[in-house]
Amino acid sequence: QVQLVESGGGLVQPGGSLRLSCAASGSIFRINVMGWYRQAPGKQREEAASMSSGGTTNYADSVKGRFAVYRDNAKNTVYLQMNSLKPEDTAVYYCNAHIQTSGGSCLEVWGQGTLVTVSS
Repeated sequence: QVQLVESGGGLVQPGGSLRLSCAASGSIFRINVMGWYRQAPGKQREEAASMSSGGTTNYADSVKGRFAVYRDNAKNTVYLQMNSLKPEDTAVYYCNAHIQTSGGSCLEVWGQGTLVTVSS
């Protein structure tokens, strides 16, 4: 059993900052790609940012220059630092990870989601 637990969402004013955290736990051998998706009301879920085990990052065009994804591999944790937030960043943010378990399985695991609201 592997699970992701997120924290750090909330209400922030435009131009403000938030940091999301996501910790993986369970029978983990290795975590490959780990990152964040988001789903705004009435829209499809989209990838916001991700980082491979080797440190390669990928960002949606809409967040480049404002968001930063980074990992603490010793803690099996991924973070999303969000700066210069805009109302259009309002969404439920989901942690996502591609995990090799100790038993040899390869799983794609999702967190429960954390709401980020950007509003004055």
